[in-house]
Amino acid sequence: MASVGVSVNMNPDERAELQEQFFAIDKNGDGYIDLSELKEALDGCGFKLPGWKVRQMIEEYDDKRQIQHRGRLSFDEFEKMCLELKSNEVASKFKQVVSKKENLETLGGMSDASSEGTTHSVRLEEQLAFSDWINSNLRKDPDLKHLLPIDSEGKALYDKVKDGILLCKIINHSCPDTIDERAINKKNLTLYTKHENLTLALVSSQAIGCNIVNIDAHDLAKGKPHLVLGLLWQIIRIGLFNQITLENCPGLTTLLLDGERIEDLMKLSPEAILLRWVNHHLERAGVARRCNNFQSDISDSEIYSHLLQQIAPQDSNVTLEALLEQNHLNRAEIMLQQAAKLGCRSFVTPNDVVNGIYKLNLAFVANLFNNHPGLDRPEGDIEGLENLEETREEKTYRNWMNSMGVLPYVNWLYSDLADGLVIFQLYDIIKPGIVNWNRVHKKFSKLRKFMEKLENCNYAVELGKQLKFSLVGIAGQDINDGNATLTLALIWQLMRAYTLSILTQLANTGSPIVEKEIVTWVNNKLAGAHKKSSLKSFQDPSVADAKVVIDLIDAIKPGTINYELVKEGGPDEDNLANAKYAISMARKTGARVYALPEDITEVKPKMVMTVFACLMAMDYIPNMDVKQT
Repeated sequence: MASVGVSVNMNPDERAELQEQFFAIDKNGDGYIDLSELKEALDGCGFKLPGWKVRQMIEEYDDKRQIQHRGRLSFDEFEKMCLELKSNEVASKFKQVVSKKENLETLGGMSDASSEGTTHSVRLEEQLAFSDWINSNLRKDPDLKHLLPIDSEGKALYDKVKDGILLCKIINHSCPDTIDERAINKKNLTLYTKHENLTLALVSSQAIGCNIVNIDAHDLAKGKPHLVLGLLWQIIRIGLFNQITLENCPGLTTLLLDGERIEDLMKLSPEAILLRWVNHHLERAGVARRCNNFQSDISDSEIYSHLLQQIAPQDSNVTLEALLEQNHLNRAEIMLQQAAKLGCRSFVTPNDVVNGIYKLNLAFVANLFNNHPGLDRPEGDIEGLENLEETREEKTYRNWMNSMGVLPYVNWLYSDLADGLVIFQLYDIIKPGIVNWNRVHKKFSKLRKFMEKLENCNYAVELGKQLKFSLVGIAGQDINDGNATLTLALIWQLMRAYTLSILTQLANTGSPIVEKEIVTWVNNKLAGAHKKSSLKSFQDPSVADAKVVIDLIDAIKPGTINYELVKEGGPDEDNLANAKYAISMARKTGARVYALPEDITEVKPKMVMTVFACLMAMDYIPNMDVKQT
């Protein structure tokens, strides 16, 4: 079978749909499907293969012992198969799982290709769940009085996002302070100022780690349902998962298994942590059942009922009365009434529980965890915790990678880069064709996996040297071991190369853009607009009050900045206020800025460079929208 190249990407939504299809077939909920069921699963994912081809795949996987359990396939193995098929372009267009149930609505005419019969399916449960979540969490916001509440069926959701204000507010709810409220156009909106809001929301969602490839402000202005729901899910999921950390919940250490260290917990995905959390409470409740997925396993509400009673405060009167009801739909309703006593009746309806809708049940459980973790705080300080909390720099790099659409999704920088596969995808984005995929181990054998991963990391360092990265003292072993300092050194150079490669393409001068040219351009632009500020270097202490960034934005798009909102600067709080305004206004123009306000006030030269480089890119194509190729 063909190897998986970088052009093959599966975004989180596609992966969720794969999971839904897989677990619909996994009737007993043990996390595996029989190889005899493979054709059914592939058909459901849009890979219409002839029977002989599927039999050939089964023989290859089973006979060569490429699977963990003979005759059966885990979800991870199924996902790898689909990625390989996708790279083979078996499906001319990768089709997300489309169930024929009544809960899907097919919408035609929503794209430029609609004349060719293009349609998209929208899951009505998501429409309802996200609308309800928005009503519950944002209904008191005075800026949203003209938009909320959304109707009970969520049909108006797509119209409500068109002025961009609601999307900006949702992003700030999930990741507080991402967008400076002063940058949002709120009154006397025109088509242009609405477009600015949508651009601000899109670029800001990218900065928090959303993959917005092939979405632009025009799509949202048209209210394209599949794109709106896909973006909303990413933003809401990021907000829910942000809280599943040791910093927010030190009691997570309770979930460590015998022989595990805290580092092992950090390597788990949020989904895996939530499964472990549910099973921890089932064990404490003396219940024999265990949860292996958020589809078939939770559909009878039994696990949920025990979980709710276990995490509920004693005075909340949460009971197991749902288990007395035989009808699963009625039982789910009674169970959700218990969740309501905890203020956690969110995301799912009884139907969503019974049908095991993956995304919505995952969100339901994450919301339960965030509000009622029910985990005992460890006695004393957690040894080494300060070294395990994600730093601002690590988070910025992780968000950048995830917004590029890499697979797997990066949850913890060091463990998720240790096999080199994410790094290769980034190289291929920066300089297409540079990776010789025949040299890359994409699957790891049981006996040689440690050596295979190390070989990948050695090749990753070799490619960095080809791109003239400064990698003195960095070896593949350092990446494989998760050495923080040396891994960050490589990642920064990847991000720098990406930023400068975009700029070089736009400048079209035939030679690479370097930092010195950016400084020269900044000063010429400021002088041409008769601004008083200037830039000596990216270490220039005057950057701290953000005025040079603010002036540059106004030089690129005159009249953009409201100077009445700009503070004189000097005190730290004034500098930070200016920096927040500067970054949001840069994003509002379409500049894909990943840096944070603190990077400006603390004059972090690496991140300061990316801010100016992104603004320079904006100037080369002043009408640039945020749609990416």
